[in-house]
Amino acid sequence: MSGAERYTQLLATAKICERPLFTQARSFSELELQARWFAGDFGRSFTSTTGDEIEIVQFGTWNREAGPDFSDAAIRINGGGISRGSIEFDLTDQSWETHGHAINPAFDEIVLHVFVTAGGREFFTRTTTNRMVPQVRVDPAILRAGVSAHPPLARMGRCHSPLRDLPEEKIRSILDAAAQFRLQRKVQRLQRLSELHGEDEALYQEIAAALGYKQNKFPFTLLAQRLPLKTLRTQPNEVEAILFGVARFLETPNLAGFASGTRKYLRSLWDAWWPRRATLERLILPSRSWRLSGTRPLNHPQRRLAALGAIVGGWSELSRSLGKFDPVPVRNFFLGLTHPYWNFHYTLTSEAAPAAMALVGETRLSDIEANIIVPFRQLAGHSVWPEYAKLPARLTNRRVETGAARLFGDDPRRRQFLRTLAHQQGLLQIYEDFCLQDDSDCAQCPFPEQMQKWT
Repeated sequence: MSGAERYTQLLATAKICERPLFTQARSFSELELQARWFAGDFGRSFTSTTGDEIEIVQFGTWNREAGPDFSDAAIRINGGGISRGSIEFDLTDQSWETHGHAINPAFDEIVLHVFVTAGGREFFTRTTTNRMVPQVRVDPAILRAGVSAHPPLARMGRCHSPLRDLPEEKIRSILDAAAQFRLQRKVQRLQRLSELHGEDEALYQEIAAALGYKQNKFPFTLLAQRLPLKTLRTQPNEVEAILFGVARFLETPNLAGFASGTRKYLRSLWDAWWPRRATLERLILPSRSWRLSGTRPLNHPQRRLAALGAIVGGWSELSRSLGKFDPVPVRNFFLGLTHPYWNFHYTLTSEAAPAAMALVGETRLSDIEANIIVPFRQLAGHSVWPEYAKLPARLTNRRVETGAARLFGDDPRRRQFLRTLAHQQGLLQIYEDFCLQDDSDCAQCPFPEQMQKWT
């Protein structure tokens, strides 16, 4: 039995009293809900408002023009033939009427209307040709939000005592099993995205999200969904300009206030962006999409956006390196990314730095490796665990430190258990599965007893 299978059994036998991570229901914007829908986070099998079984065969693509939100989609109703058309996603069921979809011929090819909130009256969703459109209601409450919680550092939990008495080899075995379980979940997510959008698009979307880090993961995901890799690669000389334009970072027409180097760089972006702005205007992100305060200068979304453009430009090289058994070429690809402007600037308004800075550094690469590259390589059939288990952890974070405080307390071996990337990932999995799901303040958590039974 593999470590992941043993950890799965542990979770199955552990009875945890779950509690919400937020005292109030989290609210999502319509754009974020659409992005989560597109990523398959709501699933792909639903029951319509009239009791029909709806299967999403193809989620489609973001629509560039006025009309339904997703075009070129396909669904199957009650196991029958495939129906192709568009999908509209609204916050309420009545938006079909209030937004005028029923009298707009652009919505005649709709095959599914997705909504979040039902109104107080029943009505039929019809097109101008009097065809009824199936409706599906989705519930944002099912969306996993645990990974975005930032609880304060905790006192050590009850698990500290049994873990302190366990030999180091046994604790490493527990962390290995949890890390393997977490890796399998990431592989499953990549597999789902690959089935929906293809391997290249799935990899591209996940890399974009990782570049956004925790503060800007959503707008980067939205950009990757609205600007597919396949589309960008048809315009190799305009990739960076299109990314910056749709990100709304080219909104200042007067460049006189910028330093000469920045002014020259922005002018090159503007010259490429302006002829395409009208065509892509509907895809431009809302002005408040980005979180800029509290972001480390090296993680500023403008720098990360330039890195995404460089990755798209070198996609063929990245694909070749992923196909090799040796993981070193993939690391060399990311660490070798350069940009004549962004290697020396934090933002468009910052002064030039005296020394070059990596476009994608070791710490960001570690995150990309753990969450994307290693799972992708395993999905491709490579045996990744031996190399993954050796990868050093470059940095810690608040959740890792909180989990370590709960599990290990003042155990002098605590730092040893956090030296590898895999063990940090295993610790995070245990913390999310047990500490974050326990509402008894540790008193009723089954993890300590489970550890005493671990063999």
